[in-house]
Amino acid sequence: MASIIERKRKDGSPSYMAQIVIKRDGKTVHRENKTFSKRREAAAWGAFREGELSKPGVVEEIKKEDPTLGEAIGRYEREAKRLGRTKAAVLNSLKGYDIASKRCSEIRSDHIVALARELAETRQPSTVAGYLTFLSGVFKISRPAWGYPLDEKAMTDAITVAAKLEMTGRSNQRDRRPTVDEMSRLMQFFATRTERSLPMERISAFALFSARREGEIVRVRWPDLDEAHSRILVRDAKDPRGSSGNHIWTELTPEALAIIKATPKTGELIFPYKGDTINFSWRNACNMLGIPDLKFHDLRHEGVSRLFELGRTIPQVASVSGHRSWQNLQRYTHIRETGDKWAGWPWLATVAPEPESA
Repeated sequence: MASIIERKRKDGSPSYMAQIVIKRDGKTVHRENKTFSKRREAAAWGAFREGELSKPGVVEEIKKEDPTLGEAIGRYEREAKRLGRTKAAVLNSLKGYDIASKRCSEIRSDHIVALARELAETRQPSTVAGYLTFLSGVFKISRPAWGYPLDEKAMTDAITVAAKLEMTGRSNQRDRRPTVDEMSRLMQFFATRTERSLPMERISAFALFSARREGEIVRVRWPDLDEAHSRILVRDAKDPRGSSGNHIWTELTPEALAIIKATPKTGELIFPYKGDTINFSWRNACNMLGIPDLKFHDLRHEGVSRLFELGRTIPQVASVSGHRSWQNLQRYTHIRETGDKWAGWPWLATVAPEPESA
């Protein structure tokens, strides 16, 4: 017989959840529930649904459309057009947790909260929040797209609980900026390597003066360069709503345009390299030179900070950085320095030399 569980909605009115659990040999083989506004409706549905489930073969047929969460994640990975490196890695790692072995119909909010608690033991709150955000994408499409009985409300409730218990939270804003000396040392290191297949000095300088992310740098194409108007089309730019298809025109600073013009054309891509390779090379150089806590992404922060120091307004900076929300640039309004610390930097002339006059 179905269990009827009374709950209170946010407005104080009652709701009644009919819960059906079918066991065989002491093990749960199927679980499902449905919520109603009236107890008698919940009881009627429970009795009707139990009758349907008692028919031979019905539960077995349902199990075919009730895969484990790990299997649902796997299908999401296969069918998503572009996941992105971080999201793909997170989803793949989640398949190794206990919750991934549960069938979709079995997963409740407390299971997801338990996952968050386990993640929080070794990860920062912002990282845990990212894991749950990526997982919620699987919950959002599983039922409407494939008919898998994943409860999206369970995920929403779990995210709320995890935030209240401070297992999740926002990341601390980084303020690390490279000094001119640090950048010069890095450029010298890159320029003197025997392996020259990756022009890190040019890529690093472009990241600084364009304020572009490494993933965006390796996607910019020669056909998308509008040299006459000093701008470039950034394809699949990062966005909370999804990067796929998010193509935006961004202004190129004079320095960034000069670097592109000095770059040899070897194909459609301006920088035909991999983001992982760039990050690895950057980390290796920083370790070799003893430069602490400096990430390649910090060059974007430096590029944006420089524009404010040059006196650019928030809309003007956004036209370069590609920020859709000006609110994200409010963190830079505390900057009180003025001028350009990179003026006369000799390495810019090295990666973007003046063209010889005819």
